[in-house]
Amino acid sequence: MDAMTKDRAAAGVPMLIGGEWVRGEAGGFVLTDPASGNVFKEFAGASGAQVDRAAAAAASAFAGWKDRSAQERAAILRAAADLLRAQAEPLAVTLTREQGKPLAEARAEWRSAIEVLAWYAEEGLRAYGRIVPARASGLSQLVTREPIGPVAAFAPWNFPALTPMRKIAGALAAGCTCVIKPAEETPLSTLAIARALLGAGLPDGVLNVVCGDAPAIASRLLASPAIRKMSFTGSTAVGRLLAGQAAQRNIPATLELGGHAPVLVFADADLDLAVAQAGSAKFRNAGQVCTAPTRFLVEAPAYEAFVERLSAYAHGLRVGAGMDCATQMGPLANARRAAQLQVLVDDALAQGAEVCPVGSLPTGDGFYFAPTVLHGLGVNTARILQEEPFGPVAACQPFASFDEAITLANSVPFGLASYVFTRSLKTAHRAAQALETGMVGVNTARVAVAETPFGGVKDSGYGSEGGREGLGAYLQTKSVSLAFD
Repeated sequence: MDAMTKDRAAAGVPMLIGGEWVRGEAGGFVLTDPASGNVFKEFAGASGAQVDRAAAAAASAFAGWKDRSAQERAAILRAAADLLRAQAEPLAVTLTREQGKPLAEARAEWRSAIEVLAWYAEEGLRAYGRIVPARASGLSQLVTREPIGPVAAFAPWNFPALTPMRKIAGALAAGCTCVIKPAEETPLSTLAIARALLGAGLPDGVLNVVCGDAPAIASRLLASPAIRKMSFTGSTAVGRLLAGQAAQRNIPATLELGGHAPVLVFADADLDLAVAQAGSAKFRNAGQVCTAPTRFLVEAPAYEAFVERLSAYAHGLRVGAGMDCATQMGPLANARRAAQLQVLVDDALAQGAEVCPVGSLPTGDGFYFAPTVLHGLGVNTARILQEEPFGPVAACQPFASFDEAITLANSVPFGLASYVFTRSLKTAHRAAQALETGMVGVNTARVAVAETPFGGVKDSGYGSEGGREGLGAYLQTKSVSLAFD
């Protein structure tokens, strides 16, 4: 091992177990800068024994954390949010280095993550129950909401701060303890959240972070009798597998899985607004967003004009390293994404699609893929119309009627987000009702904020994060009938 490799290994990536920062005891992993392809850190993953210790720590800490008042828990979450705000710039730099997105997007992600933490601090004060009118005198009938218990949470690599925060903040605000496993490609932002919470006074064992081999850690946690709830964000295939494992122990689950969001652009729409909103959402984070618009369904009279505008938007994006302030779209997060995207593009071209002119890419290494707009996709046999691209590729199709647009939009098994652009309130209302997705944006591409539920239907999963539904996901209901006469 050369000196540079020794330095990287020595730096390592710690894990948090029972309030202690520890090094892994299992197989090795590397962190790679997507802008250059260079390894900048190496670490060992959690062993089975360490995963067991993390679950045991969460179970041991649960009673004490559950019994804390909601006000005490809120004070700790607020203090952690303040600590993270004070470190906003170095946190953004770390996120860009491990994930690749432009620094401006990394800053925005941390702002959203901190907002989620602060919002849940307040929402935890509103875990309300209710009083049910009794059937007889001398009887009280109550419904209470209680924390469900230790949570196993699994987060993906595309939003290394925001997605873990939704799980951590929701669980802790509800009075649950948590073991979270961040993606092995992007653990540093989750570790920063954990440090802030410890610095704010979070008791030992309430939050535990384990890194490493995802299938091995997930199987171990979900088999542990300590775990009472599972939350997963990731692919539909992996979500099904984990849901099956959780079902073996009757553990409730929240699943936020894949998406393939349609954008319905009607002929009366403001095309400049549609391109600005949906185009920005399409190429944000190099298209590696589960709610990203992917299928642009445009009413025939506006089709050519819209494709021309969207193509110009994509062509004009400056692609480069996330740390370059001039960059508008960064690299893909890993090398495998580019190969998978190219397969989808080649398949579409083989079936008669055309590709609009693409812009230039940086020279040298790094995981770059040009923003791409495909048009001429008249049939649904192209794979990109059925499979989530999860990258900077937009597929455009014309439609002739409202009913055809809805049929095309709902033709995939996914149902996370959808978007509608029209000046007609009637059309907007009809479309919002007819679209089979958990979230709908009308004349806007922003569908996710702390105070609204985030989740999908069909193969996009079930349950919600965010909003009061996100808090409720970590609570269980108890009915109390009390005779006092």
